[in-house]
Amino acid sequence: MNGYRLSVILLSLFLDLVLGDPPNRFHPLLLMGRWLSWGRRRAPHRGRFWFGAGWTLVGMGLFSLPWRWLGQKIPWPAALIFSAGVLKLLFAYRNLRQAVLEVHTALAADNLPEARRLLGWHLVSRDTSALTAGEVAGAAIESLAENLTDSVTAPLWAYAVGGLPAAWAYRFVNTADAMWGYRTPELEQLGKFPARLDDALNWLPARLTGWLLVAAAWLAGEDGRRAAQTMLAQHGRTASPNAGWTMSAMAGALGVTLTKRGVYELAGGPADPTAADIRRALRMADVCVALSVALIGWSGRGRRKDEGGGMRDEG
Repeated sequence: MNGYRLSVILLSLFLDLVLGDPPNRFHPLLLMGRWLSWGRRRAPHRGRFWFGAGWTLVGMGLFSLPWRWLGQKIPWPAALIFSAGVLKLLFAYRNLRQAVLEVHTALAADNLPEARRLLGWHLVSRDTSALTAGEVAGAAIESLAENLTDSVTAPLWAYAVGGLPAAWAYRFVNTADAMWGYRTPELEQLGKFPARLDDALNWLPARLTGWLLVAAAWLAGEDGRRAAQTMLAQHGRTASPNAGWTMSAMAGALGVTLTKRGVYELAGGPADPTAADIRRALRMADVCVALSVALIGWSGRGRRKDEGGGMRDEG
């Protein structure tokens, strides 16, 4: 990872902070959704696992390899701006943060119905109509912790390792898992390959992000030791092999219990989460993202910086 890629990452984070995401109808990731929807309609009744695997692999190639060709065609300094703009499309920290903050604002105003609505609209797929205030706050914190990996750190690290092709391949697999990774009669076999591949691609990022949250807890004035203890003891309580690392670290740092009824309980402390805990979680997330970028920069220390002249390192 060279200085060029670090510059792209920093500029893309700045663009995310200032601009956020484009409107959904103009977002290039809609093309991924259309490709996956087309595959779902074309999937045969038999051999759905192999069809899903093939469709996923072809999609990865279609959405990642063109960036390798484009990377050779754009001169410096336009290459830096172009790469940052394209990379920004693959993560959404500002939008994630804003969605969580809206739930906090509603809870802080004692408007539980609105907090439930915002939670269900922006962050979770579960039924929110009967959730308590503590469960709403907890679900917002859980979503923030889990999505730190999927929506922020993993795409950035994929870019740091393999440029735009790797980042786009990662995002395609993540999108395929989000659209196909359900245990329903129609989708269980079709989505099994992208779901397992997504688990594999997130294995290391989830654990690294969990440890970065432990460090962020110390830096943000939270209980870093309890965050580490809770993470190591309880990360396996979630169905996902990856989500439990960041969620349990967050629960321990805040000293709260994060619960999804009948599914899991992450006991970082006896207290139920409150709106104030959402604010604390957001502060930790901010520090975690900063530490993630610092880790990328540290991992590339001493490497020869790109001398310019195009995006020669994008593939």
